[in-house]
Amino acid sequence: MDFAAFIREIGRGASGARDLSRAEAQELYGAMLDGEVPDLELGAIVIALRVKTETVDEMVGFLAAANARLHTLRRPHGKVRPVVIPSYNGARRSANLTPLLALLLQRFGVPVLVHGLGEADSDFGRVTSEQIFKALDIPPSNSLAQAQLAVDAHGLAYLPLPTLSPGLDRQLALRHRLGLRNSAHSLVKMLDPFAGQGLLLAAATHPDYITSMRAVLASGGAHALLLRGTEGEPFANPKRRPLIEHVHDGVSDVLFEAEHDSLRNLPQLPENCAAEPTVAWMRRVLAGEVSLPLPIANQLACCLYGSGRARDFHQAKALVAVENNGLALV
Repeated sequence: MDFAAFIREIGRGASGARDLSRAEAQELYGAMLDGEVPDLELGAIVIALRVKTETVDEMVGFLAAANARLHTLRRPHGKVRPVVIPSYNGARRSANLTPLLALLLQRFGVPVLVHGLGEADSDFGRVTSEQIFKALDIPPSNSLAQAQLAVDAHGLAYLPLPTLSPGLDRQLALRHRLGLRNSAHSLVKMLDPFAGQGLLLAAATHPDYITSMRAVLASGGAHALLLRGTEGEPFANPKRRPLIEHVHDGVSDVLFEAEHDSLRNLPQLPENCAAEPTVAWMRRVLAGEVSLPLPIANQLACCLYGSGRARDFHQAKALVAVENNGLALV
């Protein structure tokens, strides 16, 4: 493959560069994931894409290449779609509540797969989902077979990215050498290890990325809930609910509008973002001693609906309300 030819096309700056076709993008990214691109050319490609910004067609091609190399799991038996939760940011200002959402779904009988960086690869100072799961005595799965067993037997597994997609793991690691994020940071949030049978929780923090992710997910026929993440994690801000969309069959429906004002009565939350107080607070929520923040309850209802656990959205909200002592969700 002539990598210099690709660089000439995409490396002429934001105004002079040519966008790749979907097929070209898939071919190029496949070579990147397979480790076929030399370091010098790989760095040039990553920076050129960052400067140019990726188009929707390019991201669709990149995602197709990633999915073709993705290690997959079998969907558990039953009508309910497993929920796939990518957790790649962690938290350093407020508690990381991604594991709480996973545990709540498990309680409702919805299979859950959380995937993310290994603890050694996480950003310094951020509390990762892996750390919180370990504090809950839920260890990461060391193999696909172990993850499949955990999902089938217990309804919940945490799978580090190196086991799920070694190629994407290598792409993410480029940030430590180049100092910048790259396309892989968006791609990992749109992976479906259940080969199109899962419900994805797709989150971004910038409106432009949400627009791009919506188009990419819809183009691929994905089933997903799309929202603005909290510090990049895919749980609803417990103090102010974001817009939550349901992407399915090539279209997107708004399930909850965004709240533009902070809650009048702020929820009781962990005292800080460290794993220990976060886990202690989560245990109190699960025991019914502390109220579940309303935005998280709203997102939980969306998951029950999107996964097929509830027959319609009204029943999904009712199920969550009953579980949380009549909490009004609208």
